[in-house]
Amino acid sequence: MNYLITIIGPTAIGKTALSITLAKHFGCDIISCDSRQFYKEMKIGTAVPNAEELAAAAHHFIQNKSIFESYSVGDFEQEALSKLDELFAKNNVQIMVGGSGLYVDAVLKGFDEFPEIEPSVRATINQQFEVSGIDYLQEQLQQLDSEYYQKLTFENPQTLQNPQRMKRFVEVCLGSGKPYSSFIGKRKNNRNFIPIVIGLEADRDVMYNRINQRVHIMLKEGLLEEAQTLYPNKQLNALQTVGYRELFDYFDGTTTLDFAVEQIKMNTRRFAKRQITWFKRVENVKWFNYIADKEGVINLIETFVK
Repeated sequence: MNYLITIIGPTAIGKTALSITLAKHFGCDIISCDSRQFYKEMKIGTAVPNAEELAAAAHHFIQNKSIFESYSVGDFEQEALSKLDELFAKNNVQIMVGGSGLYVDAVLKGFDEFPEIEPSVRATINQQFEVSGIDYLQEQLQQLDSEYYQKLTFENPQTLQNPQRMKRFVEVCLGSGKPYSSFIGKRKNNRNFIPIVIGLEADRDVMYNRINQRVHIMLKEGLLEEAQTLYPNKQLNALQTVGYRELFDYFDGTTTLDFAVEQIKMNTRRFAKRQITWFKRVENVKWFNYIADKEGVINLIETFVK
């Protein structure tokens, strides 16, 4: 039987350090599922493991793509599962680590299958969105799939303000002639491994202090200069990321550098809160304090692996 040790938790909580300790103990590789560490142009601002950490264990899906490439969570799911098949042939225990909840879910559970939609439908939606904004998308979803609209209203209201997600919902409704919700939960995604999910957590004040410290470290390592080189391509989807957006505003002349840095800290703290909310919904997580004895984590895992 294969086992995929999956380490989750908010940013700056210590997932990388734990993953390396476990990889050394079990003699296995590490699959990264941080959706921004994929991009080779974004090293400092995404807290890519340093050279010493990368040398301590074999890592996959770190700086393997360019910001100019189109890369979706579905692409990652397929590539990660293929890589895991290859790795499990050598060792029945492997590790996955990262703070991108959607990407974790993609590997552990997979996604529902949706129909192919004619490109003309997407083009029409984009045109209407340019004219009427998010209100158009909300009205369309409410009309075409009131059940799903109500579900989002009560369970995940911020999604109603996300243009990319909303466009996709409306696109499926219009292109298929069926509600988006009618495609959810229909597909069975079989996996050839048993997941062992380890969550790291900390008190809020501790977590916020670690985030603030990380921002200062990034700045010392050259985040400002890295963002400056990426600034000409600021419209790319990959760069719509905390740590870069705020500095782009500074380069635009709309904020001061001090204000931009404080915004990075604040937005990273908000991001960490969203991560926690997402991961708390994951089933069967074994939660540990971020300074927990790593031997205790190893002992727990070995009770499952044996």
